[in-house]
Amino acid sequence: MTFEQYKELCSNIDYHMDRYYNNDEPEISDYEYDQLMIQLKAAEKEHPEWITPDSPSQKIGGTAKREAGVKITHNVPMLSIEDVFTHEDVEAWVNKVLAMHPDSKFSVEQKIDGLSMTLRYVADGEGRMRLDVAETRGDGIVGEDVTANALVIPSVCKYLNLPYEYLELRGEVYMSHEDFNKFNELQEELGKKIAANPRNLAAGTLRQLDPAITRERGLDMFVFNIQDGPKDLMASHDQGLNAIKESGVATVYHRLCANAEEVIQAITDIGEMRGQLPYDIDGAVVKVDQIDYRNDFPAGSKYSAGHIAYKYPPEEKAVFMESIEETVGRTGKLGFIGHVYDNETGKPARLCGTNVSRVTLHNQDYINEMKIGVGGVYLLKKSGDIIPKLVGLVAEPFQIYEASTNCPVCGERLIREEDTADIRCINLSCPAQCSRAISYFASRTCMDIAGLGETLVDALVSEGYLKNYADIYHLKEHRDELVQAGIIGKEKNTDKVLAAIEASKNNEAEKLLTALGIRNVGKSTAKELIRSFGSIRKLMEATILDLLAVQDIGETTAQDIVEFFTNESNRRIIEDLENSGVNMEKAVDEDATDKFAGLTFVITGTLPTMSRNDAQALIEKNGGKVSSSVSKKTSYLLMGEAAGSKADKAKSLGIPTLSEEDILKMLE
Repeated sequence: MTFEQYKELCSNIDYHMDRYYNNDEPEISDYEYDQLMIQLKAAEKEHPEWITPDSPSQKIGGTAKREAGVKITHNVPMLSIEDVFTHEDVEAWVNKVLAMHPDSKFSVEQKIDGLSMTLRYVADGEGRMRLDVAETRGDGIVGEDVTANALVIPSVCKYLNLPYEYLELRGEVYMSHEDFNKFNELQEELGKKIAANPRNLAAGTLRQLDPAITRERGLDMFVFNIQDGPKDLMASHDQGLNAIKESGVATVYHRLCANAEEVIQAITDIGEMRGQLPYDIDGAVVKVDQIDYRNDFPAGSKYSAGHIAYKYPPEEKAVFMESIEETVGRTGKLGFIGHVYDNETGKPARLCGTNVSRVTLHNQDYINEMKIGVGGVYLLKKSGDIIPKLVGLVAEPFQIYEASTNCPVCGERLIREEDTADIRCINLSCPAQCSRAISYFASRTCMDIAGLGETLVDALVSEGYLKNYADIYHLKEHRDELVQAGIIGKEKNTDKVLAAIEASKNNEAEKLLTALGIRNVGKSTAKELIRSFGSIRKLMEATILDLLAVQDIGETTAQDIVEFFTNESNRRIIEDLENSGVNMEKAVDEDATDKFAGLTFVITGTLPTMSRNDAQALIEKNGGKVSSSVSKKTSYLLMGEAAGSKADKAKSLGIPTLSEEDILKMLE
């Protein structure tokens, strides 16, 4: 590996660390992340002179988020645990410990897939200990004070009946599968974005500013370490956990082992529990039980001494393809859903703690490549432990599946787009497109009409109240019959939805443009178009040449926009929306300038006085554009504290950086 390749690898890992620890939105699986770290460590072992304090191998994890709580310095650093991936590595580590301390014992524990939190207890003068502070890990040295949220977690003890002056416990906050599923079901009913996995949702929930939200969503915690306390709890890890468990503390599953054989068996047994547990685990932790021995086995400044974590390989199951269902999306694109079951049990496949019976089959090219058909047997895994995905062929089907020639919903002939794998229904009156287009129109990122979710839209479409998204604004004309039929609900709920519809008329024009569902026109493109043309009416008359003059608009997008607005049916719908009073004009801001016109900014880190949303609004108000990632097109990087990988990438590309003070001076 060259030094340039090494720096690129560091930048890539930094990016994924930021997505996981700070944004709670990982883009790759734990396994894929681990493979990147293995490459990094191998390169640094060969070239130790490359290692710097900001290398990913020297960092612990996230950075404390100011908006989620007050920053707090840990009494005991909250370090990570070094990962190993084979039984041979575990056995070698155990034998190394035994060679130095033959009487060593080992605690093998479930590695809960959540986020770490430390609890500090102090004596309250009444013979018991009171929870004083709860803190997240942050960067391992500084975290966030989340005491108010910790107090509403049922498994966190507010008081301990223990005769000590001070006790510090560390554990993992997690969300059960049941609470996770409840949250996503409610989100779907409300037409809002669903959470990707329990770990991300738990992290976001613990960082909520409102403890009522934390209580409502449901979190739990297992304590896995006594960080600091009296000597009688700090001699044997296993005995310490058992002692606090007797006082009501929820402790992680742990088993005491005497040698490598017992440790490997405990790891295997924990691995077999994965499918039956009501929460997710992503490994097994092995700890030297005698706490005094641990410092004899350091693993670097980033990792806790005397610990290793065995990471299980991604789970795979052989599944039988029972049937294939065709679906039609809001843009008319034909989709394929495979209905599968576990080839051994005949039941839904159990992977990473969830039942899987459906898998996305993408398009006809993918189906042909994977030889997918009814009766075939395939290897199924969860990509990133989130999305079910077929990864291999076990037994071929009698026949590879072929897409229908006619739309499964409206019966009109399907077409395959030139130079793509996409098959579409081009009938704009197709009921499937209608329902999904209206749901998208009302969704949070578009017109944000609370309560008008997919289920309700389907009901209103099937009852004939909605034929296109302009009909949403005519629902008030049918208020009494809607109440009588109970389609939306009783009077109170119906009026609530109708009020949300009425309020959406005042949204910014870019929200409406996004909601129209024009191909290749998302939120950022819509914002740029409205800024350039000033209104949807003016945009409707734009030519392809006019559109190509707009920043980041290419020929394909320009063609899609022109085709959409030249369609008479679409023009009638927009006229209906306008007559209903839906805003189509860019908001006029008397303080707006064009000082940042033609400039693209990326914002990273924590700014002294502004939130990122405030900074973005300021830039856009003055004619600039904000992008989420650094590239050669970036004009400036607006940088605050804990900037992370974006600062590294900007430096490598020679992109100038600005502070909050700098950008305000530019506007003077």
